[in-house]
Amino acid sequence: MNLLPIIEQFAEQIASGSIEIYNEASVQYELAILLRQRLGTSYKIQLERNVSYFNLDNKDDESFKKTEMDIVVFDPEMKEKHCIELKYPLNGQVPIQMFRACEDIKFLEQLVQSGFDRSYFVMFAEDNPFYSDEGESGIYKSFRKEKLIGNVIIGTTGDVKDKKICFEGKYPIKWKGIVNRLKYFVVEV
Repeated sequence: MNLLPIIEQFAEQIASGSIEIYNEASVQYELAILLRQRLGTSYKIQLERNVSYFNLDNKDDESFKKTEMDIVVFDPEMKEKHCIELKYPLNGQVPIQMFRACEDIKFLEQLVQSGFDRSYFVMFAEDNPFYSDEGESGIYKSFRKEKLIGNVIIGTTGDVKDKKICFEGKYPIKWKGIVNRLKYFVVEV
């Protein structure tokens, strides 16, 4: 199953004003409602579900980057499982929130390596420093100039300073406008 069309429909409904988002929790709840409407009873849609519920065998040596999934979509037999991780930073902290976004993408890689199907990271941002085209160094370059998350990302400030994330894949970022300054991108893992 491909959830990308539903995520894109979600952004379209935000643009039209039929869905209003104002923080990360509102994104999580509103997207879950839309998923339930579109998928019906064929799939379970759960929020903040712990990875232990799925008895996952993490195939790499490090523990999961997170323990709870923002939104998980799965069939009742758990043969098909998808995760959606979300970010909607509102209080600046641009490089830290960029790093947290990278942690979420790495977490999705871990889930897919452990048996999850196609999974998605969605980031919404109203602050220009997240999506400006100005090419800077470090993590800014991944989100702005290169628009590609991959290889190795190293935190540069705050509680993520000197933390490292090593990616298996490379994930293009394509910022899309929604309304006013609000933009988003989706990464599929």
